[in-house]
Amino acid sequence: MGTIFDIAFLMATLRAATPLIIAALGGIFAERSGVINLALEGKMLTGAFAAVVVSYYTSNPWLGVLAAVLTAAGMAFIYAVASIKYRANQVVSGVAINMLAAGLTVFLVQVFFGTAGMSPAVTRLPNLGPFTPIVYLAPLLVGMSFLILYRTPWGLRIRAVGEHPKAAATVGISVINVRYACVVISGMLAGLAGAHLSIGTLSVFVRDMTAGRGFVALAAMIFGKWHPLGALGAALLFGFSEALQMRLQGGGIPSQLIQAVPYIFTMIVLAGFVGRATAPAALGEPFRNE
Repeated sequence: MGTIFDIAFLMATLRAATPLIIAALGGIFAERSGVINLALEGKMLTGAFAAVVVSYYTSNPWLGVLAAVLTAAGMAFIYAVASIKYRANQVVSGVAINMLAAGLTVFLVQVFFGTAGMSPAVTRLPNLGPFTPIVYLAPLLVGMSFLILYRTPWGLRIRAVGEHPKAAATVGISVINVRYACVVISGMLAGLAGAHLSIGTLSVFVRDMTAGRGFVALAAMIFGKWHPLGALGAALLFGFSEALQMRLQGGGIPSQLIQAVPYIFTMIVLAGFVGRATAPAALGEPFRNE
């Protein structure tokens, strides 16, 4: 037991939880405004790819992070237009964004690098002590998200739009603008989470490298009851399960079972707790200006 749960294991938990924390915060902003954020996976994958491309051509990983944030924000804007302006089914739109990101990144790896499914090694983010700066940034983003959502007038507007959009509109709040802003913010955060995967944890882009983490982040958001502090705790639990999966490798347990540990854990948590969580009342409901 002592050889498993040591300082190195704790550090691995924090690294694994970081993209889940950041992406879950993005999910909270979008869903608190009433827009289902099933496209987290695609936005993370897009951000991870953009970070590698820019870091490869500039040798500057910080520009790669910026590219990840902006590119994923652009993908989020496409999703926002479909879901908010044209009032498309938000679940279908989210799945479409995920499929688009998966196919497009594979195609663009071939275009930019001439390889199939994997980029060359690029300049990665430097470590500050045991972690990259993004790991230290994650808890700060949790605090900032909490303050914005629960201590500012704009946060009150976001929550009002997600609960009672018609009532919010009657007092002069632009439901459409709030939802656009929140979905784009969710994209920026998902892009940052993707950059952590590709040039923070690794130094390459690999096909489908998010490996379902966008959906795990969505689960963390739900388990955390659409609250930044709750999502933080849930993401740490999921990070723990991923770190455990990595630690158990090579221990005589079938690799297929070990690789499934984070997803089994996610399913157990969702089965046990989702029924107790109450989503924003207007989540997934299109809004029409009367």
